[in-house]
Amino acid sequence: MRDAEWPEFLPGWVWLAGAGPGDPSLITLQVLNALQQADFIVYDALIDPRILDWAREDAEVEYAGKRGGKPSPNQRDISLRLIELARAGRKVLRLKGGDPFVFGRGGEEAQSLVRAGIPIRILPGISAGIGGLAYAGIPLTHRDINQAVTFLTGHDRHGLTPSAVNWQAIAKGSQVIIMYMAMKHLGEICARLIQGGRDGGEPVAVVSNASLPNMQVLETTLGQADQDVRQHNIQPPAIIAVGEIVKMRQCLDWLGQMAGEEVRHLDPLGSRDHEHEREDSA
Repeated sequence: MRDAEWPEFLPGWVWLAGAGPGDPSLITLQVLNALQQADFIVYDALIDPRILDWAREDAEVEYAGKRGGKPSPNQRDISLRLIELARAGRKVLRLKGGDPFVFGRGGEEAQSLVRAGIPIRILPGISAGIGGLAYAGIPLTHRDINQAVTFLTGHDRHGLTPSAVNWQAIAKGSQVIIMYMAMKHLGEICARLIQGGRDGGEPVAVVSNASLPNMQVLETTLGQADQDVRQHNIQPPAIIAVGEIVKMRQCLDWLGQMAGEEVRHLDPLGSRDHEHEREDSA
């Protein structure tokens, strides 16, 4: 795009932007443009510091990260801070991990800004539930395995296991479940899914620090996930995938292949894969 086609960051505006799952190279060109224009950046805990290196030299940066179980800014205070900065005529970039509208409280902050009469722009980002799993070699969908995906958060606004979730319905009706921020209550969540009819032997992948150099991937089962996470000391932030789609990592672990590991071939449903090949070539 030519320079004239990039949106101009005007004083008094707040742009809410997603910085992707971790790897700095996964930010969008729109976010890069915002970084180079903003004069004040309010960033979250999961932002890789290297992303801030792309900010304009005179930009001010302020940390507003929220981490479960640790001292964190109050959400209301963060929203009020954004309003204060915008009313002072600053070009405010609110930089959040993943996508701001996927379990990132971006909707809450945007509501507060709109109510205060602050103009906003939303810059979507790559969510960890998509990009993070792709780095682990786990496709979100595969036509031989699933035609639907359910995303859920592992805690509610009070930090408890979500009580408004119909766990039995999800257990029975969701082919693939992707869980954000579920490490704290993983044992209870897995138990509820099994009680709802889910097979305890179903494959599970826990991807910690997705897309970063220190990424860890634990392959386990629904019945063993909580125990294995504790045994291997897997730490948040982590994205968790439940479903047969996890098996695709056996042949799609592209980072492992780059490191020289053996490629394992997998046909999820036997000869049906060859049937699809014939259909595609017809």
